[in-house]
Amino acid sequence: MILSPDTIMFLTGAAVIASCIDAMAGGGGLISLPALLAAGIPPVPAVATNKLQGCVGTFGACIAYARRGHMDLKTYKWPVIAAFVGSIGGAWLLQRVDTSLLAGLMPALLIAMAAYFTFSPKLGDMDRHARVGMAGLSLLIGGVGFYDGFFGPGAGAFYTTIFLALGGLSILRATAQAKAANFASNIAGLLTMAAGGHILWVAGLCMAVGSLIGGQIGSHLAMRFGSRLIKPLLIVMSLALTTKMLLDPKNPIHIYLFG
Repeated sequence: MILSPDTIMFLTGAAVIASCIDAMAGGGGLISLPALLAAGIPPVPAVATNKLQGCVGTFGACIAYARRGHMDLKTYKWPVIAAFVGSIGGAWLLQRVDTSLLAGLMPALLIAMAAYFTFSPKLGDMDRHARVGMAGLSLLIGGVGFYDGFFGPGAGAFYTTIFLALGGLSILRATAQAKAANFASNIAGLLTMAAGGHILWVAGLCMAVGSLIGGQIGSHLAMRFGSRLIKPLLIVMSLALTTKMLLDPKNPIHIYLFG
């Protein structure tokens, strides 16, 4: 599939914005994936190409967080590995089944996540006691990794929620650790999709450049402003993604509510 230069420029700009938001709060797929679909790219190649640009953006964000000491890969290596393995399974399944069931469940999950961030009084810049052990945390992160390989948008916010609410990390460290898990699931999904020949390399590489720039901007903003910026963005992105899914005529819940 050959895209025009104007379309490539549009996708690159969308990648800058998406990666900036994703580095701060997750949910950048709300922008980048619809942009790819709006360019006329079919769903599976759109998800695959989105993985390529997402890998570069999350990698850049990981480097920025790690350099400032907010990421602990030694302690949290198993959740990151679980995200990688889960994403392989999700990307493999995406190429073989109908995604409508998962699309129907997503709005409810995102509303619950937005409610947690809105009403929880404990979100801040200090670590707290973890509510689950490393095995449980890895299992949950692996589940999100599966979703990321299967579909994607909102995965970064889900990762952050789990590290924050159950892993006991501060909101900044949870965001940083989520980027490591998100990079692992993106790279696993990318490799699986590449094996299936679904990636549009020219569009994906141009978007990757934009994603790298956006990821650097977003991660530095998050480290500067902490929970004052990240918490509102998590709420807004969760509700925005929910709204978009509910307004999608192809979403099973939209069909059920509006016929």
